[in-house]
Amino acid sequence: MSSAPTPTDATIPDDADAAPAFADLGLRAELLGALSALGYEEPTPIQREAIPPLLAGRDLLGQAATGTGKTAAFALPLLQRMPDERTGGDPTSLVLVPTRELAVQVSEAFHRYGKDLGTRVLPIYGGQPIGRQLRALDLGVDVVVATPGRALDHIARGTLRLGSLATVVLDEADEMLDMGFAEDIEAILEHAPAERQTVLFSATMPTRIDGLARQHLTDPVRIQIEREQPVAGEAPRVRQSAYIVARAHKPAALGRVLDVESPTAAIVFCRSREEVDRLTETMNGRGYRAEALHGGMSQEQRDRVMGRLRSGTADLLVATDVAARGLDVEQLSHVVNYDVPSAPESYVHRIGRVGRAGREGVAITLAEPREHRMLKTIERVTGQRITVDKIPTVADLRTRRLELTQAALRESLLEDDLEPFRAIVESLTDEFDMMEVALAAVRLAHEATLPGTADEEEEIPQVTVRPPREQRGYEGRERRPAGRPRPGGTTQVFIGLGRRAGVRPQDLVGAITGETQVSGRDIGSIEIADRFSLVEVPYAVADEVIRGLRGSTIKGRKATVRRDRDGDGRDRR
Repeated sequence: MSSAPTPTDATIPDDADAAPAFADLGLRAELLGALSALGYEEPTPIQREAIPPLLAGRDLLGQAATGTGKTAAFALPLLQRMPDERTGGDPTSLVLVPTRELAVQVSEAFHRYGKDLGTRVLPIYGGQPIGRQLRALDLGVDVVVATPGRALDHIARGTLRLGSLATVVLDEADEMLDMGFAEDIEAILEHAPAERQTVLFSATMPTRIDGLARQHLTDPVRIQIEREQPVAGEAPRVRQSAYIVARAHKPAALGRVLDVESPTAAIVFCRSREEVDRLTETMNGRGYRAEALHGGMSQEQRDRVMGRLRSGTADLLVATDVAARGLDVEQLSHVVNYDVPSAPESYVHRIGRVGRAGREGVAITLAEPREHRMLKTIERVTGQRITVDKIPTVADLRTRRLELTQAALRESLLEDDLEPFRAIVESLTDEFDMMEVALAAVRLAHEATLPGTADEEEEIPQVTVRPPREQRGYEGRERRPAGRPRPGGTTQVFIGLGRRAGVRPQDLVGAITGETQVSGRDIGSIEIADRFSLVEVPYAVADEVIRGLRGSTIKGRKATVRRDRDGDGRDRR
């Protein structure tokens, strides 16, 4: 579409008082019934402002972070405008999202809201059998929720036809661009009808997002959800720190940091529900009372989890951003980013859950070596320092456990009635020195309060962040045996296509993220030669990447894919 005029602005504080009910927005009875059954009482700010113009067919540019209710903000109008009688099988709505996890979540949301309308919704993403997708598309769908790479693959096959599209939604557009999908998005929009409604949501609005909007949106309504501001005199007080750790050692590092920090209650943010479930099981195995919270849980399960956290039955919540929206737990003392958030706004939103009303809070981030640069970006955007600390050692843990025992004894001396035990102490001091009696009592108290010993713990390797490759010099790279981990817990994957096949970094990123559960943020350096390419990935997921790429095409071609044998990619013919 042609360049758009300056968008209509509508800036709304996140705590705006105007609170119409969903019925006031003109939604049909079937949608209102579904919302009521889900327990949705009133629209969020983004829903209040986005639904009316979308129902009117306007293009829209929305700035809103995950957790503000933006999925319903575009899903409800799309469902409302769906024709009652469908004559064709091609989709009328296409939603593009950056990850397979979000594709599933958005698809599930459409199903929940449109259950009484009979809407046919299909998620399309890599790692899912393509035969199932082909059959569903052949039978006919109303809404397709897709990652860009897999959507473009179906368009090229002729199995995804966009001629009937009435609306295209770009959800989390900034993350899609960060993952290298810019050209894929452009190609998809070129196949869509010129006369369509286009909706773009992004957590941030960098220049390239504005450029995308100007090129593809026509006279859009612009909506910006401002972050809730702290009450004057009650600014959040949050100690922010980060630990650089290889992915393989992250679970152990999280346990070590929590052991040393001893939070009253903590929430750990993960990227996907699968990671939430795995980490919850791991932390329970370490003796924490951990509970999972993600989009795959029913409202009843969610309420039960939150009840345990608020009552103190659980002390650790492992959650995705989407599932934790609106979460406010008074006793929460720590927030942990298990991965570095892709946007500074996400980081700020997460850590804002602690340090409220003048209380002190702690925000901890576990960053892989390649994510160190993103930490610096967050520091620059927020204007707040994130201290990079060393992972606590076994000696640190032993010292901290002794400190906790001392604190418990001090509290007992100050508050407990110890008189019933006087006879035992007097009897023992007839036989042993008073100091020996005290030492024995402290040891028993220490072992009773903290079962196990720090001597059973293994040291976690400290990671030194390397300077960027352009500062190291290519000729100085170390040769390694095939398949061995590189510093930082990564390895290189060899792909037998290069510049001569027209391969670009974004093609490789798109192929990997589309065919595996690996995020674009997990991918390290990419080197493209004439006849081959080398991609740095976490050692633990290399096999998954290889399997995924072997089962797909890059630039329409099959490629040899394996672990890099030479270690430095040189001397190839």
